[in-house]
Amino acid sequence: MAMTQAARPKKKRTFGEWAKSRDGQKVFVMIAFMVIPLVLLFTFTYLPFAEMFGFSFYDMKYVGTRKFVGLKNYMKVFQRDDCFGALKLSLYYMVGSVVQLALALYLATILSFKVKGGSVFKGFMFFPYLINGIAIGFIFKFFYTRGFVFDTVLQWCGFQLDNLPYWLKDQRINNISLVGTSVWRYFGQNMVLFIGAIMSVDSELYEAAMLDGANRFQQFKYIILPSIKTIITLNVILSITGSLSAFEPPYVITDGANGTGTYFVVMHEIAHTQQKVGLASAMAIVLLIIILAVTILQKLFFKYVFKNAEDEDKNAAVKREKKLAKIAARKAGR
Repeated sequence: MAMTQAARPKKKRTFGEWAKSRDGQKVFVMIAFMVIPLVLLFTFTYLPFAEMFGFSFYDMKYVGTRKFVGLKNYMKVFQRDDCFGALKLSLYYMVGSVVQLALALYLATILSFKVKGGSVFKGFMFFPYLINGIAIGFIFKFFYTRGFVFDTVLQWCGFQLDNLPYWLKDQRINNISLVGTSVWRYFGQNMVLFIGAIMSVDSELYEAAMLDGANRFQQFKYIILPSIKTIITLNVILSITGSLSAFEPPYVITDGANGTGTYFVVMHEIAHTQQKVGLASAMAIVLLIIILAVTILQKLFFKYVFKNAEDEDKNAAVKREKKLAKIAARKAGR
């Protein structure tokens, strides 16, 4: 009798019974949490992007008739000096991003260890990243104005006002001044990311390195740098791609005047002042393609640089175990 009952197949649940069950409710909750963000993402990201991509094939304004022109807008992006030529200014911001990352990594390496007043310094350095970009633009617009804050500080140091350049008008220096604004704002964010990565490194590795006679630079080169290569790659990609889309400093501080108009500033002017929506849309698509290409090239570059990283990590792990075993033996012998 018992065997007969055990041999009976389980009764299949109907859809309604399954939906009321715990398993069914789990599935519905997962679908709800997955569908709602996807709908929002499609509505506010992918759908507007598709509309913009369609606009790039038309000669049009925000209001009025549209004229299909095919790829002419894309050709104009490369033919007009104010469009594609503005990308040359991105080189300033790319160089600035390298300086920014180097400074952030240097300070992060120092502040990752016990430093008097280090926590306060970290807070001060990270604070600019929390300030709105428009507000920072107005701050530095006042800072660089002739005879104001920066010039006053330089006069205290012995410089004569007549010998100082116009920081926002002189085309030899104005873009460098704007890049300095971006470096000041963003290097604190990079520094915090580097500090988090460095502090995750096993402290016993430093002890083993010190027993082997390694100095601070050697510890940085052989322990810290290989351990945080993922964060370095991420910060480089974010900084380089961000330099291609610089907008707030040149727009707020100089309004793109005197040769400071970046690609985004020119695109904003073409879209909203000249009302050439189709051309501005084509510029946005071209910039997206450039950013994707640069990102892929950077990933390939770092993949080549760190191609032997896994083998090195395995060898390093073996060495670490041996060193840790030596440390443990010395401690036990005391």
